[in-house]
Amino acid sequence: MSKLFKKRLTTFQIIILGFSALILVGTLLLMLPVSSAGKTVTPFGDAFFTSVSAVCVTGLVVKDTATYWSVFGQTVIILLIQIGGLGVVTSAAALTLISGKKISLMQRSTMSEALTAPDVGGTVRLTLFILKSALIVEAAGALIMMPVFCRDFGPSGVWKAFFHSISAFCNAGFDIMGTPGSEYQSLTAYAQNPVISITLMLLIIVGGLGFLTWDDVRKNGFKIKRYKMQSKVIIVTSVLLIMLPAAFYFFFEFSEGSIKNRLLFSFFQAITPRTAGFNTVSLTAMSGASRALMLALMLVGGSPGSTAGGMKTTTLAVLFANTGAIFRRRNESHFFGRRIDENTIKNASAILILYLSLFLCGAIAISAIEGLPIGDCLFETASAVGTVGLTLGITPSLGTVSRLILIAFMFTGRVGGLTIAYAAFSEPDPNLSKLPKERITVG
Repeated sequence: MSKLFKKRLTTFQIIILGFSALILVGTLLLMLPVSSAGKTVTPFGDAFFTSVSAVCVTGLVVKDTATYWSVFGQTVIILLIQIGGLGVVTSAAALTLISGKKISLMQRSTMSEALTAPDVGGTVRLTLFILKSALIVEAAGALIMMPVFCRDFGPSGVWKAFFHSISAFCNAGFDIMGTPGSEYQSLTAYAQNPVISITLMLLIIVGGLGFLTWDDVRKNGFKIKRYKMQSKVIIVTSVLLIMLPAAFYFFFEFSEGSIKNRLLFSFFQAITPRTAGFNTVSLTAMSGASRALMLALMLVGGSPGSTAGGMKTTTLAVLFANTGAIFRRRNESHFFGRRIDENTIKNASAILILYLSLFLCGAIAISAIEGLPIGDCLFETASAVGTVGLTLGITPSLGTVSRLILIAFMFTGRVGGLTIAYAAFSEPDPNLSKLPKERITVG
């Protein structure tokens, strides 16, 4: 019976069920009295929201992570972040490999979908590479930040270094810097500290580039011409999405102070919206134009097959390439001498419509339910669907319905809108005939 059940499940459904099961386990663990600093049972709604946010590497919270949760609760959260960041399927496969068991063909196919790998071959090797690389990068980040945190917090600085290193690499945005009476402060105390700021920025970038891009870099080093087209597109788009917003923030938002601080503030705020969720400056004090730019960055997110969520950098690049081709009256879009498949362009358009629809409709719904300004609600929904975690401070005060909207957005942003759609409507179309074609004018 179990074998029949497994055969009926598509790889997309397995991915969704894996994330859902992990969220449920995390919720039950966070509800335990040992998980809270006050040794009380955490309400299901608060534990569920926190578990979803951790597994979906978002960072939106209804309880301050540092002051509400105990060390045990924080450990549960960081484990959920680690598994959710690497991917439930990838983490399960890694445990299977470590135990010495063989990976079945069905498991390999699911791993390939989860990693967005082009084919099934080599997924086991890629999984081991991802696991080793992630642990090495996270350990390196923790060791670099440890002297600063130990200087400020004593022995507990070791835990803070590892927690923030994993959270940054997984693009989660959870922090444990809050204190009683000063909760939800993120990393504002280290805004001018180059060691902490630069290390976190590098961890966010590396985690958000994507596992297949890492593999390309490992194989070809600095011989960029040998990279796959996708890796080239990801690198170029990521650089532009960092440099252009950073320049805007440098000249228009942080126009005062020393050059060093302005650079740290500008680059951090350009990098963290995609999709890390840390902040080193007060978001409410930033101008409307700066927050609008953040909205766009949050929706774009990281790269496919990475620890980040959002629409993905490749989606944005494909849409711009297609727009350029249309403007130049060309039939095909291309990158680096390679043609883009027509189905890829269709998928990119569908993803854009999906994310914009969720972003706008969710914000309108929350604004109507809670009576809050639409601008604040747009920021929260963009943060949720982009799995970012940046907030203007309204999430902890939201009602049940509004929280459920954000939960659905976080799950969609991490698992992927198309994955959910394919899981729900993945039956092949039995109708091979085509309807008559007729022109319709657009634009």
